Amino acid sequence: MNARTPDTLLNTVQLQADVNAAWGERIVPALTDYIAVPAKSPMFDPDWAAHGHLARVLQGAADWVERQRVPGLRCEIIQLNNAQGVPRTPVLFFELPASGGQDGTPAPASGQTVLMYGHLDKQPEFDGWRSDLGPWTPKVLDGKLYGRGGADDGYAVYASIAAIQAIQAQGRAHPRIVGLIETCEESGSADLLPYVDALRERLGDVGLVVCLDSGAGNYDQLWLTTSLRGMASGTLRVDILTEGVHSGDASGLVPSSFRILRHVLDRLEDSATGRLLPEVFHCEVPAERLAQARVTADILGDELFRRFPWAHHDCGGATAFALPTTTDPVEALLSRTWRPTLSVTGAQGFPALQDAGNVLRPYTAFKLSLRLPPLVDAAQAVQQLKTLLEDNAPYQAKVTFTPRGAASGWNAPSTSDWFEAALQNASQAHFGAACGTIGQGGTIPLMNMLSQGFPKAQMMVCGVLGPKSNAHGPNEFLHLDYAQRLTAAVAEVVVRMP
Repeated sequence: MNARTPDTLLNTVQLQADVNAAWGERIVPALTDYIAVPAKSPMFDPDWAAHGHLARVLQGAADWVERQRVPGLRCEIIQLNNAQGVPRTPVLFFELPASGGQDGTPAPASGQTVLMYGHLDKQPEFDGWRSDLGPWTPKVLDGKLYGRGGADDGYAVYASIAAIQAIQAQGRAHPRIVGLIETCEESGSADLLPYVDALRERLGDVGLVVCLDSGAGNYDQLWLTTSLRGMASGTLRVDILTEGVHSGDASGLVPSSFRILRHVLDRLEDSATGRLLPEVFHCEVPAERLAQARVTADILGDELFRRFPWAHHDCGGATAFALPTTTDPVEALLSRTWRPTLSVTGAQGFPALQDAGNVLRPYTAFKLSLRLPPLVDAAQAVQQLKTLLEDNAPYQAKVTFTPRGAASGWNAPSTSDWFEAALQNASQAHFGAACGTIGQGGTIPLMNMLSQGFPKAQMMVCGVLGPKSNAHGPNEFLHLDYAQRLTAAVAEVVVRMP
């Protein structure tokens, strides 16, 4: 055979069996070791270099890749310094030459490269974990691997190698493949662009990006992410006094720093609806994304709301549940993917409840996380946010907004015919259902960088973060069956790259 034909590229049954075996025998044990390490991202562990946790998980992944003895694959850890000579967070880079098949099928004629991406840094512990679970105590229960980082996104490097192994096990032709695994994603990938620049020649002509750091609408089919929101974050602080004073003596005369902060936030957000007021933080939803949202809404329905752990309470003898901002499925999808939203993710200046006395506090500080629509420039948004919050402070209080990071969102390029066919084939083969499309409310800074650097590349942005997987929060889990099917689907798509 001298031509690559989609119907004969891979034996689907063997592929899934090989992938399942790799997960059960080699990947789950490796992820168990990985979850046990508190490899928090530099934003949450400023002393990351001294603690050595990031280096430990990266070396662990590199050692695991080496033990797989994938023919032709080379793997190395790379660490650059910044302009001041300070080490950047390291990356793992691997590369595998293109290969023809054992049956005589030639390697893809385009000569393009597949780039596989993942990250090994983690969000902090957070509280609220079940008594039998914990962020650094991995546990497999009911087909789920619990612990911080397994699903976001520690599994990616292991799944990528397993997909390659499964292709090679069947002697099939494959394109050139490289992998880039970073340790700074949860801090906005601040160190990533210098590595992309330094490795640009080795990356080659990237025709397909496989990013496994995203989510899934359900666990019943393959999901392609078509957009990601951006983010602007920082600390808003209001100082009104130099020290705390007796609240009975001062309140009514000295304005509350919390009330001033609340007043300032009213410039940004309608507190009754949650809508961001400045139009500069909004953008028009492209017609294609709106049409996709309608299709996805029909698939997911009220699962869009049920996936979250809503608070409940007794209300006149009946159980009442907290409600979403909208129960319209299309509006729900757009609200979490194409509209800006504000979250307060941390606070300072407050004593613990048991320590709170009758004291008017001198300052209040909130950590703000502003999710931006995919087409809004994050750097400009940060500057607009700073001006909006700091100008004309009430009572001439000291109001400061200190930016902590910004990353623009991403809107996927048009899907080529071969890529669309490969996705649908992979989803039908390993899930028995069509591939779905969905926007995600989170941010993957790399995707915008890669779309600018490789404008013709197809983007397979997928992931295991489905309903209740709870990345960044308590009881985060990796759905093992879905991860196995997704791994096989990646192999199906990669082997079909022209």
